[in-house]
Amino acid sequence: MNHDQSSAPVTQGATPQQAEVKDVGGNPRGWRRFLRPGLVILLLLVVAFFVWRHFAAKPPASPRSATPAPIHVVAAAAHKGDIPVYITGLGAVTPIYTITVTAVVSGQLMNVFYTEGQMVDKDQLLAQIDPRPYQAMLTQAEGALARDQALLNNARVDLTRYQTLWAQNAIQQQTLATQQSLVAEYEGDIKADQGQIDTAKVDLVYCEIRSPIRGRTGLRLVDPGNLVSANSTALVVITQIQPMSVIFTIGEEQLAPIRQGMRAGRKFPVAALDRADNHVLSQGSLQTIDNEIDPTTGTVKLRAVFNNQNDNLFPQAFINARLTLQTKRNVVLVPNAAIQRSTSSTYVWLVAADDTVHTASVTVGATGPLESQIVTGVSPGDVLVTEGVDLLRDGSKVTVEMNNLNSKNAPRAGG
Repeated sequence: MNHDQSSAPVTQGATPQQAEVKDVGGNPRGWRRFLRPGLVILLLLVVAFFVWRHFAAKPPASPRSATPAPIHVVAAAAHKGDIPVYITGLGAVTPIYTITVTAVVSGQLMNVFYTEGQMVDKDQLLAQIDPRPYQAMLTQAEGALARDQALLNNARVDLTRYQTLWAQNAIQQQTLATQQSLVAEYEGDIKADQGQIDTAKVDLVYCEIRSPIRGRTGLRLVDPGNLVSANSTALVVITQIQPMSVIFTIGEEQLAPIRQGMRAGRKFPVAALDRADNHVLSQGSLQTIDNEIDPTTGTVKLRAVFNNQNDNLFPQAFINARLTLQTKRNVVLVPNAAIQRSTSSTYVWLVAADDTVHTASVTVGATGPLESQIVTGVSPGDVLVTEGVDLLRDGSKVTVEMNNLNSKNAPRAGG
Protein backbone atom coordinates (compact mmCIF):
# COMPACT_ATOMS: atom_id res chain seq x y z
CA MET A 1 0.00 0.00 0.00
CA ASN A 2 1.44 3.27 -1.11
CA HIS A 3 1.14 5.89 1.65
CA ASP A 4 2.24 8.80 -0.56
CA GLN A 5 -0.52 8.31 -3.09
CA SER A 6 -3.32 8.29 -0.49
CA SER A 7 -2.22 11.63 1.04
CA ALA A 8 -2.27 13.58 -2.27
CA PRO A 9 -5.77 13.80 -3.73
CA VAL A 10 -6.00 13.51 -7.48
CA THR A 11 -8.70 15.14 -9.52
CA GLN A 12 -9.97 12.79 -12.06
CA GLY A 13 -10.25 14.11 -15.56
CA ALA A 14 -8.57 17.54 -14.87
CA THR A 15 -7.17 19.31 -17.87
CA PRO A 16 -3.77 20.98 -17.94
CA GLN A 17 -5.35 24.49 -18.10
CA GLN A 18 -7.41 23.79 -14.95
CA ALA A 19 -4.33 22.70 -13.23
CA GLU A 20 -2.58 25.97 -14.05
CA VAL A 21 -5.03 28.14 -12.03
CA LYS A 22 -3.62 26.84 -8.85
CA ASP A 23 -1.40 29.38 -7.09
CA VAL A 24 1.91 28.65 -5.61
CA GLY A 25 0.40 27.55 -2.35
CA GLY A 26 -1.93 25.26 -4.19
CA ASN A 27 -5.12 27.50 -3.61
CA PRO A 28 -7.15 28.10 -6.92
CA ARG A 29 -8.21 31.76 -7.97
CA GLY A 30 -6.98 33.30 -4.72
CA TRP A 31 -6.22 36.78 -6.17
CA ARG A 32 -9.81 37.33 -7.40
CA ARG A 33 -11.07 37.00 -3.88
CA PHE A 34 -9.47 40.41 -3.05
CA LEU A 35 -10.30 42.19 -6.35
CA ARG A 36 -14.12 42.52 -5.88
CA PRO A 37 -14.05 44.27 -2.44
CA GLY A 38 -11.42 46.68 -3.78
CA LEU A 39 -13.59 47.73 -6.68
CA VAL A 40 -16.55 48.40 -4.35
CA ILE A 41 -14.42 50.55 -2.05
CA LEU A 42 -13.06 52.52 -5.01
CA LEU A 43 -16.58 53.17 -6.33
CA LEU A 44 -17.73 54.41 -2.93
CA LEU A 45 -14.80 56.80 -2.78
CA VAL A 46 -15.63 58.24 -6.22
CA VAL A 47 -19.31 58.77 -5.27
CA ALA A 48 -18.30 60.43 -2.01
CA PHE A 49 -15.97 62.77 -3.88
CA PHE A 50 -18.65 63.97 -6.27
CA VAL A 51 -21.18 64.42 -3.46
CA TRP A 52 -18.68 66.54 -1.57
CA ARG A 53 -18.03 68.65 -4.71
CA HIS A 54 -21.77 69.22 -5.23
CA PHE A 55 -22.56 70.44 -1.74
CA ALA A 56 -19.32 72.38 -1.34
CA ALA A 57 -20.17 74.48 -4.45
CA LYS A 58 -23.58 75.55 -3.08
CA PRO A 59 -23.78 78.78 -1.05
CA PRO A 60 -24.72 78.32 2.53
CA ALA A 61 -28.47 78.15 3.03
CA SER A 62 -30.18 81.06 4.75
CA PRO A 63 -31.15 80.37 8.31
CA ARG A 64 -34.76 79.30 8.75
CA SER A 65 -35.26 82.13 11.17
CA ALA A 66 -34.54 84.91 8.52
CA THR A 67 -37.37 87.55 8.35
CA PRO A 68 -38.74 88.45 4.84
CA ALA A 69 -38.38 92.06 3.73
CA PRO A 70 -41.40 94.33 4.40
CA ILE A 71 -43.73 95.00 1.48
CA HIS A 72 -44.06 98.61 0.32
CA VAL A 73 -47.70 99.78 0.14
CA VAL A 74 -49.57 103.05 -0.32
CA ALA A 75 -52.34 103.69 2.19
CA ALA A 76 -54.93 106.27 3.20
CA ALA A 77 -56.91 106.89 6.36
CA ALA A 78 -60.67 106.54 6.65
CA HIS A 79 -62.38 109.77 7.62
CA LYS A 80 -65.81 111.26 8.15
CA GLY A 81 -67.41 113.46 5.55
CA ASP A 82 -70.36 114.02 3.23
CA ILE A 83 -71.08 112.01 0.11
CA PRO A 84 -73.84 112.56 -2.44
CA VAL A 85 -76.07 109.74 -3.66
CA TYR A 86 -76.18 109.73 -7.45
CA ILE A 87 -78.47 108.38 -10.14
CA THR A 88 -76.70 108.20 -13.48
CA GLY A 89 -78.03 107.77 -16.99
CA LEU A 90 -76.85 107.98 -20.58
CA GLY A 91 -78.19 111.01 -22.39
CA ALA A 92 -77.88 113.27 -25.40
CA VAL A 93 -77.53 117.04 -25.61
CA THR A 94 -80.85 118.23 -27.05
CA PRO A 95 -81.44 121.91 -27.87
CA ILE A 96 -84.61 123.40 -26.46
CA TYR A 97 -85.26 125.10 -29.82
CA THR A 98 -84.00 124.10 -33.25
CA ILE A 99 -85.45 126.19 -36.10
CA THR A 100 -85.19 125.50 -39.80
CA VAL A 101 -85.54 128.92 -41.41
CA THR A 102 -87.49 128.76 -44.68
CA ALA A 103 -88.67 131.40 -47.13
CA VAL A 104 -92.26 132.52 -46.58
CA VAL A 105 -92.49 134.18 -50.00
CA SER A 106 -91.12 133.09 -53.35
CA GLY A 107 -88.48 135.04 -55.20
CA GLN A 108 -84.80 135.48 -55.86
CA LEU A 109 -82.45 135.39 -52.88
CA MET A 110 -80.59 138.67 -53.12
CA ASN A 111 -78.35 138.88 -50.03
CA VAL A 112 -77.17 136.80 -47.06
CA PHE A 113 -76.20 138.76 -43.95
CA TYR A 114 -74.79 136.03 -41.67
CA THR A 115 -71.76 133.77 -41.63
CA GLU A 116 -71.89 130.06 -40.99
CA GLY A 117 -71.60 129.21 -37.29
CA GLN A 118 -72.37 132.77 -36.19
CA MET A 119 -74.31 133.53 -33.02
CA VAL A 120 -77.34 135.58 -34.06
CA ASP A 121 -79.89 137.42 -31.94
CA LYS A 122 -83.63 137.18 -32.20
CA ASP A 123 -85.04 139.28 -35.11
CA GLN A 124 -81.56 139.76 -36.57
CA LEU A 125 -81.62 140.11 -40.39
CA LEU A 126 -80.34 136.93 -42.04
CA ALA A 127 -81.19 137.25 -45.74
CA GLN A 128 -83.25 139.24 -48.23
CA ILE A 129 -85.49 138.19 -51.11
CA ASP A 130 -86.02 140.55 -54.04
CA PRO A 131 -88.81 142.90 -52.77
CA ARG A 132 -89.62 144.64 -56.07
CA PRO A 133 -92.46 142.33 -57.20
CA TYR A 134 -94.18 142.73 -53.86
CA GLN A 135 -93.61 146.48 -53.85
CA ALA A 136 -95.37 146.62 -57.21
CA MET A 137 -98.28 144.60 -55.86
CA LEU A 138 -98.55 147.03 -52.95
CA THR A 139 -98.67 150.00 -55.31
CA GLN A 140 -101.37 148.32 -57.37
CA ALA A 141 -103.48 147.57 -54.29
CA GLU A 142 -103.13 151.14 -53.08
CA GLY A 143 -104.30 152.43 -56.49
CA ALA A 144 -107.36 150.19 -56.42
CA LEU A 145 -108.16 151.44 -52.97
CA ALA A 146 -107.99 155.06 -54.09
CA ARG A 147 -110.30 154.36 -57.03
CA ASP A 148 -112.84 152.51 -54.93
CA GLN A 149 -112.82 155.23 -52.28
CA ALA A 150 -113.70 157.82 -54.94
CA LEU A 151 -116.54 155.66 -56.22
CA LEU A 152 -117.79 155.15 -52.69
CA ASN A 153 -117.79 158.88 -51.98
CA ASN A 154 -119.77 159.58 -55.15
CA ALA A 155 -122.23 156.80 -54.34
CA ARG A 156 -122.78 158.18 -50.87
CA VAL A 157 -123.58 161.66 -52.30
CA ASP A 158 -126.14 160.13 -54.67
CA LEU A 159 -127.62 158.13 -51.83
CA THR A 160 -128.15 161.30 -49.79
CA ARG A 161 -129.90 162.98 -52.73
CA TYR A 162 -132.10 159.92 -53.36
CA GLN A 163 -133.09 159.80 -49.72
CA THR A 164 -134.28 163.47 -49.98
CA LEU A 165 -136.23 162.76 -53.14
CA TRP A 166 -137.78 159.65 -51.66
CA ALA A 167 -138.95 161.72 -48.69
CA GLN A 168 -140.69 164.04 -51.22
CA ASN A 169 -142.16 161.05 -53.14
CA ALA A 170 -140.20 162.21 -56.19
CA ILE A 171 -138.59 158.84 -56.99
CA GLN A 172 -139.46 155.22 -56.68
CA GLN A 173 -138.32 153.16 -53.70
CA GLN A 174 -136.47 150.79 -56.06
CA THR A 175 -134.13 153.60 -57.10
CA LEU A 176 -133.24 154.31 -53.48
CA ALA A 177 -132.68 150.65 -52.70
CA THR A 178 -130.40 150.25 -55.73
CA GLN A 179 -128.27 153.18 -54.64
CA GLN A 180 -128.00 151.79 -51.11
CA SER A 181 -126.72 148.49 -52.54
CA LEU A 182 -124.17 150.30 -54.68
CA VAL A 183 -122.79 152.10 -51.61
CA ALA A 184 -122.48 148.78 -49.76
CA GLU A 185 -120.71 147.25 -52.77
CA TYR A 186 -118.13 150.00 -52.87
CA GLU A 187 -117.56 149.65 -49.12
CA GLY A 188 -116.83 145.94 -49.67
CA ASP A 189 -114.43 146.76 -52.51
CA ILE A 190 -112.54 149.11 -50.20
CA LYS A 191 -112.18 146.40 -47.59
CA ALA A 192 -110.87 144.03 -50.23
CA ASP A 193 -108.43 146.64 -51.44
CA GLN A 194 -107.25 147.20 -47.89
CA GLY A 195 -106.69 143.47 -47.53
CA GLN A 196 -104.59 143.42 -50.68
CA ILE A 197 -102.53 146.28 -49.32
CA ASP A 198 -101.99 144.50 -46.00
CA THR A 199 -100.98 141.31 -47.82
CA ALA A 200 -98.48 143.16 -49.97
CA LYS A 201 -97.03 144.84 -46.91
CA VAL A 202 -96.67 141.49 -45.13
CA ASP A 203 -94.96 140.00 -48.19
CA LEU A 204 -92.56 142.92 -48.18
CA VAL A 205 -91.78 142.22 -44.53
CA TYR A 206 -91.20 138.53 -45.35
CA CYS A 207 -88.74 139.54 -48.03
CA GLU A 208 -86.45 140.30 -45.09
CA ILE A 209 -85.75 136.94 -43.41
CA ARG A 210 -85.00 137.38 -39.72
CA SER A 211 -83.94 134.99 -36.99
CA PRO A 212 -86.87 133.78 -34.84
CA ILE A 213 -84.60 132.88 -31.88
CA ARG A 214 -81.20 133.61 -30.45
CA GLY A 215 -78.83 130.84 -31.41
CA ARG A 216 -76.04 129.60 -33.64
CA THR A 217 -76.44 129.31 -37.38
CA GLY A 218 -75.49 126.17 -39.23
CA LEU A 219 -74.16 125.77 -42.75
CA ARG A 220 -75.70 127.93 -45.46
CA LEU A 221 -78.17 125.85 -47.47
CA VAL A 222 -78.92 128.32 -50.32
CA ASP A 223 -76.55 130.76 -51.95
CA PRO A 224 -77.53 134.25 -53.12
CA GLY A 225 -78.90 134.41 -56.64
CA ASN A 226 -81.01 131.25 -56.36
CA LEU A 227 -84.78 131.25 -56.61
CA VAL A 228 -86.51 130.12 -53.43
CA SER A 229 -90.05 128.80 -53.04
CA ALA A 230 -92.44 129.85 -50.32
CA ASN A 231 -92.63 127.50 -47.32
CA SER A 232 -90.45 124.82 -48.93
CA THR A 233 -86.91 126.10 -49.40
CA ALA A 234 -84.79 125.80 -46.23
CA LEU A 235 -82.21 128.55 -45.93
CA VAL A 236 -80.39 127.79 -42.64
CA VAL A 237 -80.83 125.89 -39.37
CA ILE A 238 -80.53 127.85 -36.13
CA THR A 239 -79.96 126.03 -32.84
CA GLN A 240 -80.39 127.55 -29.41
CA ILE A 241 -77.18 127.12 -27.42
CA GLN A 242 -77.97 128.91 -24.16
CA PRO A 243 -79.75 127.49 -22.31
CA MET A 244 -79.24 123.89 -23.40
CA SER A 245 -81.04 120.75 -22.30
CA VAL A 246 -79.99 117.14 -21.87
CA ILE A 247 -82.45 114.27 -22.23
CA PHE A 248 -81.31 111.13 -20.39
CA THR A 249 -82.87 107.87 -19.26
CA ILE A 250 -83.03 106.10 -15.91
CA GLY A 251 -84.59 102.83 -14.78
CA GLU A 252 -88.21 102.90 -13.73
CA GLU A 253 -87.24 101.57 -10.28
CA GLN A 254 -85.28 104.81 -9.69
CA LEU A 255 -88.19 107.08 -10.57
CA ALA A 256 -90.17 107.01 -7.30
CA PRO A 257 -87.84 109.15 -5.10
CA ILE A 258 -87.44 111.70 -7.90
CA ARG A 259 -91.19 112.12 -8.37
CA GLN A 260 -91.67 112.36 -4.61
CA GLY A 261 -89.03 115.09 -4.38
CA MET A 262 -90.45 117.06 -7.31
CA ARG A 263 -93.93 116.99 -5.77
CA ALA A 264 -92.36 118.45 -2.65
CA GLY A 265 -90.79 121.25 -4.70
CA ARG A 266 -87.19 120.01 -4.63
CA LYS A 267 -84.69 121.03 -7.28
CA PHE A 268 -82.46 118.09 -8.19
CA PRO A 269 -78.95 119.11 -9.33
CA VAL A 270 -77.74 117.38 -12.50
CA ALA A 271 -74.16 117.30 -13.77
CA ALA A 272 -73.31 116.61 -17.41
CA LEU A 273 -70.10 114.58 -17.76
CA ASP A 274 -68.17 113.47 -20.82
CA ARG A 275 -68.54 109.91 -22.08
CA ALA A 276 -65.49 108.76 -20.08
CA ASP A 277 -67.01 110.13 -16.85
CA ASN A 278 -63.81 112.10 -16.21
CA HIS A 279 -64.82 115.75 -16.65
CA VAL A 280 -67.90 117.74 -15.66
CA LEU A 281 -69.00 119.70 -18.71
CA SER A 282 -71.78 121.74 -17.11
CA GLN A 283 -74.00 121.97 -14.05
CA GLY A 284 -77.77 122.25 -14.27
CA SER A 285 -81.00 121.02 -12.72
CA LEU A 286 -83.80 118.62 -13.51
CA GLN A 287 -86.68 120.29 -15.35
CA THR A 288 -89.25 117.62 -16.09
CA ILE A 289 -90.03 113.90 -16.42
CA ASP A 290 -91.56 112.30 -19.49
CA ASN A 291 -95.21 111.25 -19.25
CA GLU A 292 -94.67 107.53 -19.85
CA ILE A 293 -92.25 104.64 -19.29
CA ASP A 294 -90.86 102.83 -22.29
CA PRO A 295 -92.24 99.28 -21.86
CA THR A 296 -89.57 97.70 -24.08
CA THR A 297 -86.62 98.94 -21.98
CA GLY A 298 -88.21 99.74 -18.60
CA THR A 299 -86.71 103.23 -18.68
CA VAL A 300 -88.11 106.75 -18.53
CA LYS A 301 -86.76 109.97 -20.06
CA LEU A 302 -85.85 113.05 -18.03
CA ARG A 303 -84.91 116.53 -19.22
CA ALA A 304 -82.32 118.63 -17.40
CA VAL A 305 -81.56 122.25 -18.31
CA PHE A 306 -78.08 123.87 -18.26
CA ASN A 307 -77.15 127.50 -18.79
CA ASN A 308 -74.17 126.30 -20.90
CA GLN A 309 -72.31 129.57 -20.44
CA ASN A 310 -69.00 127.81 -21.18
CA ASP A 311 -70.48 126.35 -24.42
CA ASN A 312 -69.27 122.85 -23.50
CA LEU A 313 -72.55 121.13 -24.38
CA PHE A 314 -72.67 120.55 -28.12
CA PRO A 315 -76.01 119.61 -29.71
CA GLN A 316 -76.64 115.88 -30.17
CA ALA A 317 -73.48 114.88 -28.29
CA PHE A 318 -73.74 111.82 -26.03
CA ILE A 319 -73.00 112.52 -22.35
CA ASN A 320 -73.43 110.92 -18.94
CA ALA A 321 -75.96 112.67 -16.72
CA ARG A 322 -75.47 112.43 -12.95
CA LEU A 323 -78.47 113.41 -10.84
CA THR A 324 -77.84 114.08 -7.14
CA LEU A 325 -80.66 112.40 -5.26
CA GLN A 326 -79.48 113.28 -1.73
CA THR A 327 -76.33 113.91 0.32
CA LYS A 328 -75.36 111.69 3.25
CA ARG A 329 -73.75 113.72 6.02
CA ASN A 330 -70.96 112.81 8.45
CA VAL A 331 -70.40 109.22 7.30
CA VAL A 332 -67.22 107.11 7.16
CA LEU A 333 -65.48 107.51 3.79
CA VAL A 334 -62.61 105.56 2.24
CA PRO A 335 -60.92 105.74 -1.18
CA ASN A 336 -62.48 103.48 -3.78
CA ALA A 337 -59.06 101.91 -4.42
CA ALA A 338 -59.03 100.52 -0.87
CA ILE A 339 -62.16 98.40 -1.41
CA GLN A 340 -61.41 94.86 -2.62
CA ARG A 341 -63.99 92.39 -3.86
CA SER A 342 -64.02 88.62 -4.20
CA THR A 343 -66.71 86.23 -5.27
CA SER A 344 -67.98 85.91 -1.73
CA SER A 345 -67.13 89.11 0.14
CA THR A 346 -66.12 92.76 0.09
CA TYR A 347 -63.11 93.63 2.24
CA VAL A 348 -60.23 96.02 2.90
CA TRP A 349 -56.63 95.64 4.05
CA LEU A 350 -56.10 97.35 7.41
CA VAL A 351 -52.64 98.42 8.60
CA ALA A 352 -52.12 97.66 12.30
CA ALA A 353 -49.98 99.59 14.78
CA ASP A 354 -47.07 97.15 14.32
CA ASP A 355 -47.09 97.73 10.54
CA THR A 356 -48.69 94.40 9.78
CA VAL A 357 -51.84 94.01 7.66
CA HIS A 358 -55.00 91.97 7.95
CA THR A 359 -58.31 91.87 6.10
CA ALA A 360 -61.61 93.22 7.38
CA SER A 361 -65.01 92.59 5.79
CA VAL A 362 -66.94 95.78 5.06
CA THR A 363 -70.40 96.89 3.96
CA VAL A 364 -70.34 99.56 1.27
CA GLY A 365 -73.03 102.25 1.10
CA ALA A 366 -73.11 105.18 -1.30
CA THR A 367 -70.39 105.23 -3.94
CA GLY A 368 -68.84 108.35 -5.44
CA PRO A 369 -66.26 108.95 -8.16
CA LEU A 370 -63.32 108.88 -5.71
CA GLU A 371 -64.64 107.74 -2.33
CA SER A 372 -67.29 105.41 -0.97
CA GLN A 373 -69.25 105.18 2.25
CA ILE A 374 -68.41 102.29 4.58
CA VAL A 375 -71.39 101.30 6.70
CA THR A 376 -69.67 98.61 8.81
CA GLY A 377 -66.14 97.27 9.15
CA VAL A 378 -64.04 100.46 9.26
CA SER A 379 -63.75 103.29 11.78
CA PRO A 380 -62.52 106.85 11.21
CA GLY A 381 -58.72 106.94 11.44
CA ASP A 382 -58.18 103.36 10.28
CA VAL A 383 -55.42 103.14 7.69
CA LEU A 384 -56.29 101.15 4.59
CA VAL A 385 -54.02 99.90 1.83
CA THR A 386 -54.85 101.44 -1.56
CA GLU A 387 -51.88 100.24 -3.65
CA GLY A 388 -49.76 97.10 -3.42
CA VAL A 389 -52.44 94.65 -2.28
CA ASP A 390 -51.42 91.90 -4.72
CA LEU A 391 -48.50 90.67 -2.57
CA LEU A 392 -50.22 90.93 0.80
CA ARG A 393 -51.10 88.07 3.12
CA ASP A 394 -52.63 88.21 6.58
CA GLY A 395 -49.84 89.25 8.95
CA SER A 396 -47.52 90.58 6.24
CA LYS A 397 -45.06 93.23 7.35
CA VAL A 398 -45.35 96.47 5.36
CA THR A 399 -43.79 99.86 4.95
CA VAL A 400 -46.51 102.47 4.52
CA GLU A 401 -46.56 105.52 2.27
CA MET A 402 -49.54 107.78 2.98
CA ASN A 403 -51.14 109.25 -0.13
CA ASN A 404 -52.93 112.28 1.32
CA LEU A 405 -52.29 114.98 3.90
CA ASN A 406 -55.17 113.91 6.11
CA SER A 407 -53.53 110.53 6.62
CA LYS A 408 -50.01 111.56 7.66
CA ASN A 409 -50.71 111.49 11.37
CA ALA A 410 -53.50 108.91 11.31
CA PRO A 411 -53.25 106.14 13.92
CA ARG A 412 -52.95 102.51 12.83
CA ALA A 413 -55.81 100.09 13.37
CA GLY A 414 -55.74 98.83 16.93
CA GLY A 415 -53.39 101.60 17.98
